[in-house]
Amino acid sequence: MQNVSFASTAALRETMVERQIRTFDVTDLGVQARMREVPREIFVDPAFASLAYSDARLVLSGKTRREMTAPLILARLLKEARLRADDRVLVVAGGTGYAAALAAGLVKSVVSLDDDESLAARATANFETLGLTNAKSVAGPLAAGAPADSPFDVIIVDGVSQGAFGALLNQLGEGGRLVGIVSDTPDAQVGKAILYRRAGGQASPRPLFDASAGALHAFAKPAEFIF
Repeated sequence: MQNVSFASTAALRETMVERQIRTFDVTDLGVQARMREVPREIFVDPAFASLAYSDARLVLSGKTRREMTAPLILARLLKEARLRADDRVLVVAGGTGYAAALAAGLVKSVVSLDDDESLAARATANFETLGLTNAKSVAGPLAAGAPADSPFDVIIVDGVSQGAFGALLNQLGEGGRLVGIVSDTPDAQVGKAILYRRAGGQASPRPLFDASAGALHAFAKPAEFIF
């Protein structure tokens, strides 16, 4: 269905992959294929439709300020997550569902979580439009994750935060991976992409690359008192 309905933007998706995705060390052929297949224009606000395949972050209108991460950053996060066909995936701050839609073609199931009910509803509609029966959207607090659907093999936190991922890390199964962008500053929109891998009940972080995305305040660290 999507190949017919969205054929007019296929060339734009191909150009995005060749000029943005592949040049940012996204060597995963599955991720490249999904970036070619999924029509990003249905996930953006109509006012930004002409920018759907640019390398810019795009603001999503809703009750909560949410941004769509630039395609090259999102593709790199997906690559680093090492998605597998039997994985159960959670996308946190999923917005209108683009990241989850990309993952849905590579994994067993994916849940898109957002604390903005209007964005979560748009994600549900987008999944229906694309016929993604293994993707669903839920609304709720970001920091709480989606315990009813856990454990997950992969969690993708789509934004920049201070990295207080305690509840999310506890929803990873053994060998599970969490990828997110972490900064020391609460309102930062730049940081370091980090891969956490859970083993033996502990999650070990590994820094990956510098990245920018919208700020997420749900994972702020508690304020420290200085005497």
